Amino acid sequence: MIKVVKFGGSSLADAKQFRKVGDIIRADESRVYVVPSAPGKRFSGDTKVTDLLYRCYDAAKEGKSFRDPLNDIRSRYNEIIKGLGLTVSLDDKFAEIEKSLASSPDKDYTASRGEYLNGILMAAYLGYEFIDPSEVIFFTEEGSLDARKTKQILGQRLQQVKKAVIPGFFGQGFDGRVKTFSRGGSDITGSIVAGACRADVYENWTDVSGFLVADPRIVDNPAAIKTITYKELRELSYMGAGVLHEDAIFPVRREGIPINIRNTNRPEDDGTWIVESTCQKSGYTITGIAGKKDFCAVLISKDMMNSEVGFGRKVLQAFEESGISFEHMPSGIDTMTVVVHESEFMDKEQQVVSTIHRLADPDAIEIESDLALIAVVGRGMKAQRGTAGRIFAALAHAHVNVRMIDQGSSELNIIIGVENRDFETAIRAIYDIFVVTQL
Repeated sequence: MIKVVKFGGSSLADAKQFRKVGDIIRADESRVYVVPSAPGKRFSGDTKVTDLLYRCYDAAKEGKSFRDPLNDIRSRYNEIIKGLGLTVSLDDKFAEIEKSLASSPDKDYTASRGEYLNGILMAAYLGYEFIDPSEVIFFTEEGSLDARKTKQILGQRLQQVKKAVIPGFFGQGFDGRVKTFSRGGSDITGSIVAGACRADVYENWTDVSGFLVADPRIVDNPAAIKTITYKELRELSYMGAGVLHEDAIFPVRREGIPINIRNTNRPEDDGTWIVESTCQKSGYTITGIAGKKDFCAVLISKDMMNSEVGFGRKVLQAFEESGISFEHMPSGIDTMTVVVHESEFMDKEQQVVSTIHRLADPDAIEIESDLALIAVVGRGMKAQRGTAGRIFAALAHAHVNVRMIDQGSSELNIIIGVENRDFETAIRAIYDIFVVTQL
C-alpha cells in the first residue's frame, strides 16, 4: 500500500508538532510520500510564516527594509532545528532569499519559501529524500496546472525513490520561474502527488478531525461527517467549507483515490473519508450545510422572454464584458435572476445594467443586495421525499424569509437565498431539523 500524507501549517508550527508528525509517519510504513506546508500559528495571535514572507515581499517591493520579518522567519526555523536536534543549516537558503528580495523581489518565489524550507527540515528529520516541486510540478502559460506534464515527470521521479518529501503550494511556471497555487494550495500538491504515484490513500492531516455537518462557529458541537463523496465535497467547499482546498479533489478523483481528513493532534480519530461513490448511508438526510454572505441578485424582466432565442446569452454577455462571473441563475417564463458576488459587482453595476439594456432590451432590471446563499448538500436527499418542504418549514418557524431557491439537476444540493442578517439563524434552523430533531 502507498499513502501520500500532507500536513498543514498548524501541524508543523514548531518542534513539538514536528515530533507528532514524525510519530504519525513512522507508525505506518505505507506513508512514504510527505507533503508539508509552511509553519502555521503556534498560538492565538501568532503569525504564519507565509504571512511573514508576504510582509518581506511587500517591504522589498516598496524599497523598505525587510530584515525584521525575515529575521522572525529565520528564528522560527532555527527553533525547530534546535528543538529536533538537527544538524542541518538553512543559512545559505536564507542568503538566497535575501538576495532575491534585495535585487528583484518575486511574490510567488518569496511566498513559496515557507514550504520549501519546511520540506528541507522534514526530509532531514525523517531521513527521506527531498524533491523540489519546481522540478516536477508544472503550470501552463495560462497559469493552470499542466496536469499531463506534471503526472509524467513527477510520476517518473517518484518511481526512483522509495520515500520522499515534496513541499506543497508551488511548482514551476511556464516562464521557468517559481509559481504558487492559491492559498491552501498544499492540499492540491498532496493530491497531485497521490495521483502521480497512484496512491491507495491520500491522507490530509490538519487540526480538525474531518468535516463537520455545519460550521462550529455557528452551530454548537456539530456532528461529524464520516463519509462524503467528491461531488458533495465540491458543493460544500465552493460554499465556504474550508477544511480542504476545493481544487484538491480533481487529481485524485481521476484516479479514484480516496482522501482521508485526519487530525494531527488526535491521530486515533478516523476522520472523514472522501470517496468517489459509496453505498454507506449518511446518518442524516443531509451530509452538510455551508454558505456565504454578500451576494447580489440582478432580476431581469421581459414579456415573452421564453420565446426570444438568445436572450439568456445576451444577458450573460453583459456580465462577461465587465469581467464578472455569476454564481446561480434561477429563471421563470418572463424573468431571469443572475446572482453575483457583491464585491465584484458593486463598482460595475451601472455598467452592467446599461450593457444588458443595450444587448437584451429588457422591460426592467432590479437589483437586490445583502443576500446570503446557503447550500444544503446530501446524496441522501434524492431518495427522501419532502426535503425542500422540511427546509422551508424550519426557516418559517425561525421567522426567516426565503428570497431565492435553486435546486441542482443532480438533486444533490438545494441553494437557499436569505438576507445576510438571517444567515446564522437559517443555518441553525436547518441543522436542527435534519440533525438534532430529525423530524
